[in-house]
Amino acid sequence: MKLNRLIGIISILLQKDKVTVKELAEKFEVSYRTVLRDIEAINLAGIPVATDRGKAGGVYIMENYKIDRTVLSSEEMQFILTGLQSLDSVSGGSSYKQLMEKLSLKSADMSKSDDTILIDLSGWDKTGLSEKIDIIKAAMEKNRTISFSYYAPSGNTSREIEPYHLIFQWSGWYVWGYCLLRRDYRMFKLSRLAGLKLTDKEREKRSVPEYVNEKFEHTPGEIKATVKFHNSVKWRLADEFENQSLNNEESEYITVTMTWSDAESFFQHISTFGDKAEIIAPREYREEFKRIIKKIYDKYLQ
Repeated sequence: MKLNRLIGIISILLQKDKVTVKELAEKFEVSYRTVLRDIEAINLAGIPVATDRGKAGGVYIMENYKIDRTVLSSEEMQFILTGLQSLDSVSGGSSYKQLMEKLSLKSADMSKSDDTILIDLSGWDKTGLSEKIDIIKAAMEKNRTISFSYYAPSGNTSREIEPYHLIFQWSGWYVWGYCLLRRDYRMFKLSRLAGLKLTDKEREKRSVPEYVNEKFEHTPGEIKATVKFHNSVKWRLADEFENQSLNNEESEYITVTMTWSDAESFFQHISTFGDKAEIIAPREYREEFKRIIKKIYDKYLQ
């Protein structure tokens, strides 16, 4: 794209005292004439770019304009590059590498870049996730709707939404938009979308409210229960209840009081611990879970 190329040329000129037209043409894989037209466009935008002919000639930004060699500090640029690198992990793209090359930072201050923070936003099914993200991004760019089947605890539904935001939250990817079925703004988890398609239908012009990143809270009607876990599953408890203080002593059992949105999903979750978890209270949940276990046992007796 021409805009990306213009930004790239400006960035290189900010980093170097002088560069030849030939070098720019080779770097951006365009013709000599195209680079000259780009230089003219940069001049029209108010950035004084000069050219010198001859053996020591080249293209440069006039010194009386170029006060700072960089628009951003190396620390600020590092934050941007870390963000781009994390997005590359799900898009399958190479924005991070391209920007590093365009800014010619490998030989400047960024050559000492801090790689101690690496963010990988991709899941196990990296291909499936990147395809969904590409479709949703295309819909937002073209002002189109998307359609899909959605898997939810209440059952599967067919949805069509006007997407406005892709969100990474609660260790997962979501799309936020206006749901035509519910006639309201909703958030959908990408892993639960099936048959995702870009439609030919344009989004309606709406006064879209600002997305508010709220901390997750259980829905009204939440339940509370006390569960005793064997110490061998402490690693799972550390992931799931990081906001609670887990006893660091090497005792055999760990008791946790937790809240959950509903009893059914609570029993399903506790069952994943097998014999490493025991419901202590309330008594009615303990008795109900005993009935569930008996049904499973009876099924395997047949």
